[in-house]
Amino acid sequence: MKDEESKKSFGTAERDLVALGIATAAIIMFVGTGGTVLPSIANALLSNGKGPDPLLTNALLLNIALIIFGWRRYRQLTHEISERKRAEAYARELAEIDPLTGTLNRRSMTAATDALRARTNAQGQAVAYAMIDLDNFKQINDMHGHSIGDKVLVALSERILNELPKDAVLARLGGDEFAFVIGYDPALRSRIDELVIRLFDRVILPFRLGSLVIDATMSIGIATDCDETGINPHVTDAAELMHRADIAMYHAKKQGKNRYFWFEPAMENELRFRNELETSIRAGLSDGEFVPYYEQQVDLQSNELVGFEMLARWDSPRLGLVSPEIFIPIAEEMGLISEMSESLMEQAFADALLWDENLTLSVNISPVQLRDPWFAQKLLKQLISSNFPAHRLEIEVTESCLHDNIGMVRSMITSLQNQGVKISLDDFGTGYSSLEQLRSLPFDRLKIDRTFVRELQESEGNSTIVNAIVSLGRGLDLPITAEGIESEEILATLKKMGQLKGQGYFYGKPESSEQVFARLAKMSKLVVKNDTADSNVLDLAEFEAIEPAEPKQSASL
Repeated sequence: MKDEESKKSFGTAERDLVALGIATAAIIMFVGTGGTVLPSIANALLSNGKGPDPLLTNALLLNIALIIFGWRRYRQLTHEISERKRAEAYARELAEIDPLTGTLNRRSMTAATDALRARTNAQGQAVAYAMIDLDNFKQINDMHGHSIGDKVLVALSERILNELPKDAVLARLGGDEFAFVIGYDPALRSRIDELVIRLFDRVILPFRLGSLVIDATMSIGIATDCDETGINPHVTDAAELMHRADIAMYHAKKQGKNRYFWFEPAMENELRFRNELETSIRAGLSDGEFVPYYEQQVDLQSNELVGFEMLARWDSPRLGLVSPEIFIPIAEEMGLISEMSESLMEQAFADALLWDENLTLSVNISPVQLRDPWFAQKLLKQLISSNFPAHRLEIEVTESCLHDNIGMVRSMITSLQNQGVKISLDDFGTGYSSLEQLRSLPFDRLKIDRTFVRELQESEGNSTIVNAIVSLGRGLDLPITAEGIESEEILATLKKMGQLKGQGYFYGKPESSEQVFARLAKMSKLVVKNDTADSNVLDLAEFEAIEPAEPKQSASL
């Protein structure tokens, strides 16, 4: 609307002949009056004749003044029109061009894509829409500053442009997200693959900015308006192409980054299901659907139950019992893992208070939680509010946690240990722990990953890795827990290696709190109510008649 009004005003200004008309009329009058006045002036000067008529002289002077005024006004008007046109062109450029890279922006990319698509489809060709996103670009900004990040984006756009054909259209959609659209012969789709592979080879090279050398990778998603049968009727405009390319790019991120994928309908179904999961996770947290399950931990020599490891389960009314392998990564990405963990630990502390006081509770901690500098304080506060003894709690951290911020992790471990909490290194052998880290970080226990323990059965009891870890534990004076004990053969082999603690399906699958209470009631390992006992402890009779039930099967998603 504003553009139309602006054009209308320009048109009116260009047709405004008032100033020019005044100047023209003044010139005509000047010719008329000048033809009379000027000869009279010349005659008076040369022959001392009668001077010109004063009225005509004044009219002549007025005509001269009007000519000067009209001409100056006309010049000003044309200059104003020229400046306004220049300003309009600049404003249009700002609205359509990304000011940092000089490429198109998101707004103009839509129109450019539709225009290119119309031309290529008319020639029997298809278009490919590629979405490009730098991996972990936020880290570049955080480490080196936004000015360096901007230089990386400029260099990236220049490299992409150098590899694209002249008829391709490139745009920066925002942040570190770029897109290009290109026409191609549907029978030669491999040409697009070759182009994208070339981008990976030549675009994501180290960015040398002065003394800085920055490495980066990118993920690419590609969508097309053509399928095996011809032009796809479901792809009606640029917005749909962008949507599909974005889904494919997200899929590339999920598959490990630094790769590309063509859009497939299954990706959209997967994304829709993920969105439903995210919604359900938020609702489940509010409704208390996330519950602790417990896996037995046993002293291998005495076969005595010594504690439990808490495992998260999602008891969803719609999906059933959902495995943590499904919802934990999503909760971490959503930023809900801390809230979920605190809720589960609150329930677990309340359960464990009713167990025999010699039974310990192990809890896994997400690497995301250890990035919070206040994690140790929050956990200790929760222990106090739950009235749970710190010496009965064992926190399990994975090796990947040690590489994010080892100084902060060391401080947290020390703070927790000073209050009596035990710290174990979980899944040992699957990460990148160095001997120096094991020596300098005050761990209380090592846990051998189940993948190595299972090898004891496959290799008929011979596992170099398990033997090495056990020997390392002895050398560092660290107790060992073996995960994944699933057979008598594995158990027999581990018993020969020394004083170990173990857990696995050989001792039973993870159980709900009610099933654990029933198990402990049979073993007389529940806190029994008496006259002086706290009102929170259990009456043994409540669980004597309960048989440990087979746990519900996790949902297969």
